[in-house]
Amino acid sequence: MSNRPAIVLVLGDITHQHADVIVNAANSSLLGGGGVDGAIHRKGGPAILAECRALRAGHYGRGLPTGRAVATTAGDLPARWVVRTVGPVYSAEEDRSELLASCYAESLRVAAELGAETVAFPAVSTGIFGWPMEDAARLAIRTVREEATAPVREVRFVLFDTAAHTVFATALAEADATGR
Repeated sequence: MSNRPAIVLVLGDITHQHADVIVNAANSSLLGGGGVDGAIHRKGGPAILAECRALRAGHYGRGLPTGRAVATTAGDLPARWVVRTVGPVYSAEEDRSELLASCYAESLRVAAELGAETVAFPAVSTGIFGWPMEDAARLAIRTVREEATAPVREVRFVLFDTAAHTVFATALAEADATGR
């Protein structure tokens, strides 16, 4: 469909992406952590942490809830903004798919409100939060296709290793074949 954004898969480091928005798979504290979150804070510099501290001192005093998203400056990153979202921890006993889908939907909503045309996502919740890559890829692609609205015209999934890239490529091919 012509109103869908282009979905692009990139093998690499999300902190090197030239995009309007880089999405950060953050922890609820907003104050940095490991993985993607730590890399974004390190490369983005002190302006990001300062803005996150201001968010914690204000509306997000108890942290950012799982599945929600909020924007900050991108600091020294090659982007205009960082949109932070808190992914759910995977559970085999409880279906938390709606929370993971919400991470993508809310990030896209915030990006659209900012006027962003290009958005770069990591594979949210697939690192230390343990979400199975195959399931996360299908859910991410489906949610982006269902939720992305103008002005967003390109969504990049920036995948850190070839295994993740292969899984996302398979999920994207399956989605293309089924029209979802």
